[in-house]
Amino acid sequence: MTLVPRTFEDAEPAVRLKIVILNDSGTARGGATGLALRQARLMRARGHDVTFISGDSQCDPDLTAHGVATLSLGGALLLDDNRMRAMRNGLYNHAAARRLRAFIAMNDTPRTLYHLHGWSRILSPSVFDALRPVARRSFLHAHDFFLACPNGVYFDYGRNKVCTRTPLSGACMAARCDKRNMAQKGWRLLRQASLRRAFAPAAADGPDWAGVMMVHPAMAEGLTRAGIPAELLREARNPAAPYTDLRIRAEDNGTCCYIGQNIPGKGVAMLCEAARRAGVPLKVIGDPGARPELVRAYPEVRFTGWVEPDNIGDHLQDVRALVMPSRFTEPFGLVAAEASLSGLPVIVSDTAMLAGEVESAGLGLRADATDPDALARSLRRMVRMPAAQVRAISLRGYDRSAPLAQPEGAWIDAMLNHYRRTLLMQGAAVPA
Repeated sequence: MTLVPRTFEDAEPAVRLKIVILNDSGTARGGATGLALRQARLMRARGHDVTFISGDSQCDPDLTAHGVATLSLGGALLLDDNRMRAMRNGLYNHAAARRLRAFIAMNDTPRTLYHLHGWSRILSPSVFDALRPVARRSFLHAHDFFLACPNGVYFDYGRNKVCTRTPLSGACMAARCDKRNMAQKGWRLLRQASLRRAFAPAAADGPDWAGVMMVHPAMAEGLTRAGIPAELLREARNPAAPYTDLRIRAEDNGTCCYIGQNIPGKGVAMLCEAARRAGVPLKVIGDPGARPELVRAYPEVRFTGWVEPDNIGDHLQDVRALVMPSRFTEPFGLVAAEASLSGLPVIVSDTAMLAGEVESAGLGLRADATDPDALARSLRRMVRMPAAQVRAISLRGYDRSAPLAQPEGAWIDAMLNHYRRTLLMQGAAVPA
């Protein structure tokens, strides 16, 4: 366990906060980790002391360059670890909890805030026990539903439909909803029970955590369904930046595109089949390694493989629309916001929480992604749409007349306001 000190000096606020950001991983290959890293850099740029703690073995060196202290706990992603060790650590990672407790004991102050992002892949429910002594200054960021639902997405993979059961109820425990098997479901139930014990409010006068940050206000129903108190919920809609500085001329293009993980539930197989039936060219940006059968079954689809975030814009110049065909409920869908800001119309599954906003703001189409023929109709509608109409959609997104996300500055302001209110309630000195 090595602590790398900050070396970057910046303008200091009147009273500096100490902010500790925690996340499973210290290097970004997904949206939630990318946001955690971005938060660390932006908070440091505001002049606050920031430490980034990752559950794995290394942190992005760019953090140190920006003056963020880093601490790696040395764990391994569950999918990369020995099976028995992964099952044990996934239920309760004793080593991570022990190291985190030691860090808190040595570094905590009355003006230190803790902000937990991802925990389900390395840190485990043990992170909540480690944070218990500082729970009243600890915020939990709900990028998904792992705080509430055993499989994290409120989706019944066995029935291929959104789940409406109450987590850990009899119906939930009996459901064959896991994307693997019932043995995996049993393990998930044990982990959820461990989480509920560690996360449960302990104070007689109300919840003893500072708050749960939701990336979309519609998450409230799923979180409270699991017993999370409504008074803990705070909205923290994601920030987004365009993939390109110049508007993509979507009206001149005919290819549809998917960006993201190629895993069950994301709807990639359904999209490939829909594109074939619609006769629409399709490009899939993301690592196809987990689904090699799709590459074989759909040779007409262009699978780019993993693309570094800064290079995604280069792959979008021939794209007419981005498609987000998830079968489960996407709490946000960062790629849709980023694509819209780049000038791309978006086609969003009607299970996504952004679907209504996409439709009402005129930024694209909402689609039925549970049936390949229905999705094919939406793809054909987009590629056959008059160029002037596509251009108007493109300009609305690019001009930010109805953005799906908020600016970075507003995102940081909102979190700092939550932090300050929390400290004021506890009588600590805070920045003006």
